[in-house]
Amino acid sequence: MAAPNPEPPAEASAELRFSVLGPVRAWRGTEPLATGSPQQRALLAALLLREGRTATASELIDALWGDDPPSQALAAVRTYASRLRKALSAGVLVSESGGYAIRSLSGGALDLAVAQELAAHAEKAKSSGDLCHARRLLNKALGLWDGEVLAGVPGPYAETQRARLDEWRLQLVESRLDMDLEQGCHAEAVSELTALTAAHPLRERLRELLMLALYRSGRQAEALAVYADTRRLLADELGVDPRPGLRELQQRILRADPGLAEPSAPLAPEPAAGPVRPAQLPATVPDFTGRSSFVDDLTEVLAEASGAGGQVMAVSALAGIGGVGKTTLAVHVAHQARSAFPDGQLYVDLQGAGSRPAEPETVLGSFLRALGTADSAIPDSLEERAALYRSVLDGRRVLVLLDNARDAAQVRPLLPGTAGCAALVTARVRMVDLAGAHLVDLDVMSPDEALQLFTKIVGQERVAAERKAALDVVAACGFLPLAIRIAASRLAARRTWTVSVLAAKLADERRRLDELQAGDLAVKATFELGYGQLEPAQARAFRLLGLADGPDISLAAAAAVLDLPPEDTEDLLEALVDTSLLESAAPGRYRFHDLVRLYARACAERDERPTGEQPTGERAGAMSRLLDFYLATAAEVYAIERPGDRLVDHLEPTEYPGLRFTEGSAALDWLYSEAACLLACVRQSAGTDRLRRAVDLLWAAKDLTESGANSHQYETTARAMCDATRAAGDARAEGRARTTLTNVLLVSGRIQQAEEEARLAMGLAASVRDDRAISWVSNDRGIISLHQGRYADGKTLLEQAIEGYRTAGNRPGVALSLCNLSRAHLGMGNIAKAVEIAEQGLAAQLEIGRTMRLANGHFTLGIALTRAGRHAEALSQFSDALHIFRDHRQRLWAGVTNFRIAEAHLAANHPARAAQHAEQALALGVIGGDRMRGNVLALLGRALSGLGQADRARACWRDALGLYEQTGGVIEAEEVRALLVTPRAA
Repeated sequence: MAAPNPEPPAEASAELRFSVLGPVRAWRGTEPLATGSPQQRALLAALLLREGRTATASELIDALWGDDPPSQALAAVRTYASRLRKALSAGVLVSESGGYAIRSLSGGALDLAVAQELAAHAEKAKSSGDLCHARRLLNKALGLWDGEVLAGVPGPYAETQRARLDEWRLQLVESRLDMDLEQGCHAEAVSELTALTAAHPLRERLRELLMLALYRSGRQAEALAVYADTRRLLADELGVDPRPGLRELQQRILRADPGLAEPSAPLAPEPAAGPVRPAQLPATVPDFTGRSSFVDDLTEVLAEASGAGGQVMAVSALAGIGGVGKTTLAVHVAHQARSAFPDGQLYVDLQGAGSRPAEPETVLGSFLRALGTADSAIPDSLEERAALYRSVLDGRRVLVLLDNARDAAQVRPLLPGTAGCAALVTARVRMVDLAGAHLVDLDVMSPDEALQLFTKIVGQERVAAERKAALDVVAACGFLPLAIRIAASRLAARRTWTVSVLAAKLADERRRLDELQAGDLAVKATFELGYGQLEPAQARAFRLLGLADGPDISLAAAAAVLDLPPEDTEDLLEALVDTSLLESAAPGRYRFHDLVRLYARACAERDERPTGEQPTGERAGAMSRLLDFYLATAAEVYAIERPGDRLVDHLEPTEYPGLRFTEGSAALDWLYSEAACLLACVRQSAGTDRLRRAVDLLWAAKDLTESGANSHQYETTARAMCDATRAAGDARAEGRARTTLTNVLLVSGRIQQAEEEARLAMGLAASVRDDRAISWVSNDRGIISLHQGRYADGKTLLEQAIEGYRTAGNRPGVALSLCNLSRAHLGMGNIAKAVEIAEQGLAAQLEIGRTMRLANGHFTLGIALTRAGRHAEALSQFSDALHIFRDHRQRLWAGVTNFRIAEAHLAANHPARAAQHAEQALALGVIGGDRMRGNVLALLGRALSGLGQADRARACWRDALGLYEQTGGVIEAEEVRALLVTPRAA
């Protein structure tokens, strides 16, 4: 990878510095020195590369001119040496024994010497097993190259050294890529390896690494196709077969050798000062009772997994009804086994019993952070996070406790992958589909165990005095541990009660459930004890905060719910944390356990009733303030991202203020961190008088779907709001809700469904004269027409959108629709007109400022310029677009921009570069869903075919055909079938 000019650091202002890993240059401190003519630079390079050894005059003449020196060669050498001596410091270029040498340089004076030292240190780090440090050192060494080695330097010596150093650089790249794969970075390596194999088609080691990277990325057919391409190329060019290592790798891929599936070294991109050893287990209960056979059984399984001879990773899955003591047993066993897992213990409540189980990718992010991985190194997708998690755990002995799981699908990505680690899983269902798991069915306690637990909580003296009554109590509890604990805790907290009093209460079967609250509500009495001890302000906070549906709540959002300053709100929340009625999820964020939330809501329904001062009650007011807070803040984010967009002036008014931001990055941080809570608030507002505000919140937060981070949740919410607004008979709100759903469907490439929703949205918006929605839907319908090949219809609709935006004074809307109108003219064959309109759209965006939508202007002009054959200009526009999309975290847009860059490179007959950017598009994902992914694969196949990699190209086309057939891409499917029919399509 090329680096900027390697100027020396300012602090070394008096020292000489030289570079040969690029143009031959010299500096004194920060001041560049004149190195003269090409022949004079050739002399300087020859002396520098001798590393202080003397070069005779004849050797220098051979180096500069070879077998055909000029008649005055010796005089020329002396002249060059004299000039260099004057330019350099005294005593640097010395005459000695009829020759010359460069001496008295500091250790870091020559970039080649620095690179050699870095490479040597990298090899040592690799040998010691520190691949992360080795990888960083190699990247630093490779960064010293600045284009062609000895660029512009003539002579046979320079040519020889250029070839030598180019070969060494390739060896370093191969070594670094090998470590990339060892650390699980296979998906990221595919793009670079594709470009390198195109540039060096006969280099088998690169082909081998590409095959392995593709295989580990789940692209087995392409990996095998690489081998077929390589074998054919070697036979055609050299008349030889692939080397044994490459043939062996092909056979291992065909066998699906498990040894290829995972890297052998952990990835820890941001190493801490020492190893991170998480200790996340909850405290074990001091009164743990019984379960001795289960404890022995589980302890034995964990001991076998952690021992030196352990060959497999152990999974023990505990199943049973709610309240049977799964978590208590698992935590107790985990604490007993801690010494067998010295590298740490991880714990998570997967919330499987609730309506919103924890997402595996979210849990993996938390685990990776706990294991010392920096946030910046945590990938987005579930598959990549799971692979990185297994890599980090490789070689460690860590125990993972996965509590309250929903099903095996939720658990699988969270399991370690190597021997020495173990997982304990608790769930209400038996995980028979969790391969290799040691299943434990936990039943209720025996009568003796139940009585022991009751006695430990209540006290020996009280139970001994009324043993029969105590047996009646545990029997009435059905020997269910949680019910026993609840009953015993109630008794222990009431010193005036006797055991007989409690037994009498439980004897009444009509009241027993009320007394115990068994099953999913079995903890109600325990919560009541804590709630009854709260101060009035704390109790109010507890009740109202439980109303919100989000997975957690920020301090600012909680302040809105309570209508209090943030400082006072924080005091109340921390007090609830101290009473164990609330959990501190992270600094500034809080959450309820699912059942505690249900209890808090029950309290709110009971205690927050309408009054004369608040006829709608505190509950409605709290939820209204929360919605206002989210809507006002989302509108602020929207306005920052789209300055001049008038949509924010036409949203429903809010009474409670939102947050204000001084920079766009902070605004985006808020939007993405609050996405789940914000969308939950929208869904919760269905069927209330807050419906219009909720729909407008969904509209203002539309970036959540285009980023690809929250697309599924956003779509679910949009559909729920369509149903709610239709049921309410609110045409304006329904039109806007369907507008948001249209956008989701467009982003995911479901064009037919998007068209149906857009037609409904247009009819509704027109019926109530909602001009904002009409313009938006006209633009979306225009885009839909382009996807369907109805370019004239698209042109008409987009012109209508432009007129509507102009009437409303919405400059960003005009600019965006101009960009889309350019695409319509492209489809109609009006290329010059398309370029003209795209330039107008870009100019309009530039007048507004450097916003995210400016990227759309560059992007569209790049497409038009590509069609016009102006490839270099197109690539410049795409580069500008890509930088902006990345800055605004629009991953899917960045992916589709890489696709367009690949198109431009292929049109310019640069298949290697096209393949590299197509691979990047596949890695990032693209706007347009599976149909657009098919376009990327088809383009990648064409690029690979142009590189002579026919078998891998056909593998890509087959994958593309499958996606087209699934998504209804009839025209595209026919084009790919034609490519597959052609034996060697280009």
